[in-house]
Amino acid sequence: MKDKRILYVSSEVVPYLPETEISSMSFEAPRMVNKQGGQIRIFMPRFGNINERRHQLHEVIRLSGINLVINDLDMPLIIKVASIPKERIQVYFIDNEEYFKRKATLTDEDGNLFSDNDERAIFFAKGVIETVKKLNWAPDIIHVNGWLASLLPLYLKEYFKTEPLFAESKVVTSVYNQNFEGTLNKDMIKKVAFDGLDAEVIKTLETPDYNNLMKLAIDHSDAIIKGSETLPKELEDHIDGLDKPTLDYHSLEEFAEPYTEFYTNSVLNS
Repeated sequence: MKDKRILYVSSEVVPYLPETEISSMSFEAPRMVNKQGGQIRIFMPRFGNINERRHQLHEVIRLSGINLVINDLDMPLIIKVASIPKERIQVYFIDNEEYFKRKATLTDEDGNLFSDNDERAIFFAKGVIETVKKLNWAPDIIHVNGWLASLLPLYLKEYFKTEPLFAESKVVTSVYNQNFEGTLNKDMIKKVAFDGLDAEVIKTLETPDYNNLMKLAIDHSDAIIKGSETLPKELEDHIDGLDKPTLDYHSLEEFAEPYTEFYTNSVLNS
């Protein structure tokens, strides 16, 4: 992976949030590429329960300051950055007072999904892409983890399809068994359609549940990784029915060689 550029976009990353399948892999995979001489960037949301002082987050003024239009509202984009100790890995945080100030991630104290998670997902996807454009950093691979990041493949391939910086970028989505009950805001499809995305392309968002969000990500990705040992059958069948490079599940203890081979032979050559 020497000199290859890989952009990791994740809803959660260790050590900033607790250890889960997603947060652990979103740290271990970049660390592996970093050790192999690749160039990496990691993006995640700046959730309000991340301790900024402990992790030494600071705002990057030159990257902040633009407004993203979400459902006809201007929402200021704030970019913060921190370094993972001992790893020489920088993590960029997508922030906005209205979407990410609350002291929680995706659900309230009763376990209910936040009603604006749909807008937070749109903001996160657009915010990552706009920031990478500002960095003028063209990734060879964009690796997406977690359902809050699931709109990124769609926006990259549709909304930003004429952006030359990403013309050669390949999108990989890891699919996990990280389900949630119910659906996101039923108006989500209207908010995405506001950005001019074709109604036929986003029709699965008529029911914005976990499976449909991940199907949308899968359909707009160049390659798929099964991030959990078992996945919802509906997603297993969807993945198996597509003619896309797919890597089966590998645990944290044994993923390094299969991931490297998959990136090199299947994704970059797809």
